[in-house]
Amino acid sequence: MTLLIWAGFVVAILAFLALDLGVFNRRPHEISVVEALGWSAFWVLTALAFNVLVYWLYENNWMGAGLAFPEDIDGRTAAVEFLTGYVLEKSLSLDNIFVIALIFAYFRVPLAYQHRVLFWGVLGALLLRGVMIWAGAALLHNFTWMTYVFGGLLLVSAARMLVARHDNLAAEENVVVRTTHRWISVTEDFEGTRFFVTRNGVRMATPLLLVLVMVETTDVLFAVDSIPAIFAVTEQPFIVYTSNVFALLGLRSLYFALAPLLERFRYLKTSLVFVLAYVGVKMLLAHSYPIPATVSLAMVMGILAVGVIASLIGAGRDTAALEGPF
Repeated sequence: MTLLIWAGFVVAILAFLALDLGVFNRRPHEISVVEALGWSAFWVLTALAFNVLVYWLYENNWMGAGLAFPEDIDGRTAAVEFLTGYVLEKSLSLDNIFVIALIFAYFRVPLAYQHRVLFWGVLGALLLRGVMIWAGAALLHNFTWMTYVFGGLLLVSAARMLVARHDNLAAEENVVVRTTHRWISVTEDFEGTRFFVTRNGVRMATPLLLVLVMVETTDVLFAVDSIPAIFAVTEQPFIVYTSNVFALLGLRSLYFALAPLLERFRYLKTSLVFVLAYVGVKMLLAHSYPIPATVSLAMVMGILAVGVIASLIGAGRDTAALEGPF
């Protein structure tokens, strides 16, 4: 039954992706904010519906002992852990959105081509994170001291995020981009949504491939933060992976919905620093003072709410200052 559940989930996700690219977005077009908000709502509702399924599966012990390690949990705990992990991964993906926006601006990617890059970027991220989650679960299962390593890594990541700047993007210094240039010639201009073209019998890459390479490599860097963070919430591999998947599936629509508004949410990055610091401390205390998943859910959502409210207040004050006293 365990293998059947995993296989069913993977098949459902592949079906979603096939419908996305093959039906709903078959023709390249600019994604409007309204369309993006609609798809964002769809993915959020789908994740919440899946959370009900998670509750039912764990409550009725359909998972089996092979999947639910290190120990069996009840449906309520599983549902809370999934929701916490989903909110956490969704929030950490916001920093990813900032960098993706800079990459698209740096390469001057037309709006009509951006969805295709994000589609294949998300598909690659699903595969890479699956490998990283499997490795992380194996390490935590076999070496309990890895909990402290992951916790320390999250605190370092929080400190790094606090001082890091994303406005100094230098694609030409990216190792993978330089390697791509060495192995294959790159055209000067975009060729529609194609990643490769053939010129005079020679196969060449387009700048869109370089954009995809940049998106994939930056996601790997962000996964170094997000994967340990979700293991601070739960060590259930199924919950870790599925919450990651649903957060990633909604990343494209979230990007198109928030990209025009990124400047208004100036304090979100600061709130993400506190989120990472909290889950890092939670992981360090896991063996001596375990914090319940419900408390973690409240803390993560509360920190994010403070960041959003502070950003809106700051944006309102800026608008009032520009309009002047009269």
